[in-house]
Amino acid sequence: MFAVLKTGGKQYKVASGDVLRVEKLAANAGDKIQFNEILMVGSTVGTPLVAGAGVQAEVIDQIKGEKTINFVKRRRKHGSQRKKGHRQQLTLVRIADILEKGADKSGVMAAVSGAGVVAAPAAEPAAKKAAPKAEAAPKAEKPKAAPKAKAAPKSDAADDLSKISGVGPVIVKKLHAEGVTTFAQIAAWTPADVADMDEKLNFKGRIDRDEWLKQAAEFAKG
Repeated sequence: MFAVLKTGGKQYKVASGDVLRVEKLAANAGDKIQFNEILMVGSTVGTPLVAGAGVQAEVIDQIKGEKTINFVKRRRKHGSQRKKGHRQQLTLVRIADILEKGADKSGVMAAVSGAGVVAAPAAEPAAKKAAPKAEAAPKAEKPKAAPKAKAAPKSDAADDLSKISGVGPVIVKKLHAEGVTTFAQIAAWTPADVADMDEKLNFKGRIDRDEWLKQAAEFAKG
């Protein structure tokens, strides 16, 4: 029997005993995990997922992919060039069991990309017997509601990131989608954060080229 699962934005056709390299999962070597996004099991096609299906696997190791080189050169009178390497973090897993149904009650932790582990949903506990209703007490008169106090202004309002040179409305939306809303966050980025954001949002070296961190630090000071 085979199944088609989805993880890390990619789809894999697997069978019991297969060894896969997938996008990094939040698990340690030797852990047993379960993929719950199953698009197809045997001849059963999901709409889009197959309800109750799952693929269980064992984590072999956390590894890194082959090194890739990103080279940028700007052809100007005082142009510059930048060369940067990257190795994608991956997880090596071995497929153990393919479940056509009942995966939602297996109790095996779900395979989650990045940091944090979420356990697979457990079976619902049996409903408790309803306690006998007590006699209703006589209704008391409702006191008049006090006037509502004005809401305090938010202290964590988002900064206007478009003040940074090279940042337009489209890039602001992308940064907000990643949880970046203030100058202080950008100013605190490490080289690894810059490389990750540059690759994830396809900025093509714009962060270094336009000196976002320097600009953000100045705006954060007020």
